[in-house]
Amino acid sequence: MTASASGTLYVVATPIGNLDDLSPRAIQTLASVDLIAAEDTRHSARLLHHFDIRTPLLSLHEHNETGRVEQLAQRLEQGENLALISDAGTPLICDPGFVLVRALREHGARVVPIPGPCALVAALSAAGLPTDRFLFAGFLPAKDGARKAMIQSMSEREETLVFYESPHRIQATLRAFGELLKDRQLVLARELTKAFETFLEGTAAQLLARIEEDSNQARGEFVIMVAGAPVQVSETTTLEAHTLLSTLLAEGVGVKQAAAIAARLLGGRKKAWYDQALSLKDSGGE
Repeated sequence: MTASASGTLYVVATPIGNLDDLSPRAIQTLASVDLIAAEDTRHSARLLHHFDIRTPLLSLHEHNETGRVEQLAQRLEQGENLALISDAGTPLICDPGFVLVRALREHGARVVPIPGPCALVAALSAAGLPTDRFLFAGFLPAKDGARKAMIQSMSEREETLVFYESPHRIQATLRAFGELLKDRQLVLARELTKAFETFLEGTAAQLLARIEEDSNQARGEFVIMVAGAPVQVSETTTLEAHTLLSTLLAEGVGVKQAAAIAARLLGGRKKAWYDQALSLKDSGGE
């Protein structure tokens, strides 16, 4: 592969359920490129047919991605434009494409994102859990011991935790959360953008009981969102925060910016620091 590729690879987000979510820019891109690399060509063919897009397809999935790099790089060097799509959502987010994108960028190729649907972002936007900071950890391990070890390793994280899960493992995963984070608030999002889109919230035990009572609630792909661990603020941290916020406010820094600085330097949630800064400002910084 040379560094003089003149073509462009477009990384195109596709619908996670509702076909109307495919943007006009994505449609125009998919129709105009010379080739589309798709995770499952049969699945993507139905999407392209719906929009009367006749661009040729080439499979690119976890088993053949490495072997496709040189082939696609050569086409870019010849001046062709390519698109990369996955079965649903944004490529590379728990989907193939990382190996290809990394290799092409390392060799100077132009890679352009065409943003759009992403299940984790869609779920977070409607879950009602804090989104100023979150940790996306993809799919949990399939084996129970490894699954519990991974959950335990993140149990003290203060940001919202986000996972993907499949329908045949959702109950086992909820049992693990119930054992390790039994009092923590969870939100399950499933069938996002589809006719039976559902958000369920409660403890892991409550959600597991809901699914066991109604097997329909175990259908579809899941986004699991878990409230972060309670912020542990020591007396020293409280004093540091009071001094820092008071100084910032006295210097004319706005409440919002002061909160952002405190969160960055001392940890914790920006909203909590915002409330403290606002209280200090209202009391004259005392």
